[in-house]
Amino acid sequence: MGDKEKMEDKSKTTKEAVVKTEAKKANVETVAKKANVKVTAKKIERTVTGKVTSNKMDKTITVLVERKVKHPLYGKYINQSNKFHAHDEKNEINEGDVVQITEHKPISKSKSWVVTKVVSKARIET
Repeated sequence: MGDKEKMEDKSKTTKEAVVKTEAKKANVETVAKKANVKVTAKKIERTVTGKVTSNKMDKTITVLVERKVKHPLYGKYINQSNKFHAHDEKNEINEGDVVQITEHKPISKSKSWVVTKVVSKARIET
């Protein structure tokens, strides 16, 4: 096989691959048209639940989210935690409250989560 023949062979395979992907796209579109459905990509929303550790900032709270992860080798469950800054528009959430937060577009340098609901209020001990 000469160099020319190899190059022609490569171009045939790449053209075939392009044609196959275009056919797949066209098939999805025709199926969507037949079913009368719009094809849209839906973004997955990340929501987590955690305990408020700080509310000292204006319209911002710090939420501690804990999760249990199994160690890959030993099998023991380990507590891992992350702290997130979340936006609290009304400044109504206090320390110790359990809240649900959802990922949002960045509001500031460190704040890209928004409080969606308060799961439970902290008990006030006197």
